[in-house]
Amino acid sequence: MSPTRTSRARAKLTLKEPPASVGAKPGGTITHLDLQFNPSTLQLNKTTEWRRSPSRMAGESALPEFVGSGPRTLSLEVFLDATAKHDKSVERAVEKLMKACVPTPASLGRKKPASPWVRFTWGTAKTTSFDGVLSSLSVSYTLFDVDGTPLRATCALSIEEASVGPAGQNPTSGSRTARSTHTVVAGDSLAMLAWREYGDATAWRAIAEANGIDDPMALAPGTELVVPGLQDADGEEKL
Repeated sequence: MSPTRTSRARAKLTLKEPPASVGAKPGGTITHLDLQFNPSTLQLNKTTEWRRSPSRMAGESALPEFVGSGPRTLSLEVFLDATAKHDKSVERAVEKLMKACVPTPASLGRKKPASPWVRFTWGTAKTTSFDGVLSSLSVSYTLFDVDGTPLRATCALSIEEASVGPAGQNPTSGSRTARSTHTVVAGDSLAMLAWREYGDATAWRAIAEANGIDDPMALAPGTELVVPGLQDADGEEKL
């Protein structure tokens, strides 16, 4: 007799309530999407950031200074097909993915709008399974029923890591419990700065509020930013 084969692991996307405060864990499950077909390809990216101080007298380029490592980003395609049942399952699946792009009612009630955290899981894989936020979503409908109902779609999405290790831990500077300052350099973003200081890229709003920044993408190099401590960012204690 041939040995019994184990069942094939199915990939899944789970949406969870975003943390109520900086450094907290995500809340309860909002919804989950069991993927109809396992992805054929997963693209995992991670960046490191280095800073160089130009030297006019140096014969070679200056030694780079390690600033920190960026969050992981997972990109994949989700294929949806309803040609066997001719129902609205494709649209329902897309609606679940769209929920990951808008603030949750609970976060709006706390007056701290935040979209759900997303986790992709597939069997025992660890490098591609982490808490993140949906940074992009693109849906292409490729087949329709006679009444216009989408029967087939390909969804391209990217999940950016939202939390790395305990809150307030930084690969180069350790915990942050008090206010500090940061001088903006080319390529800086509030999300990257929040990750370095708090270990949570989604905490960028605390830095924006502390500095009166309306456009988080418009950071002029040389600008000195006030970085509130964790308790200050949470609104529990002003330092």
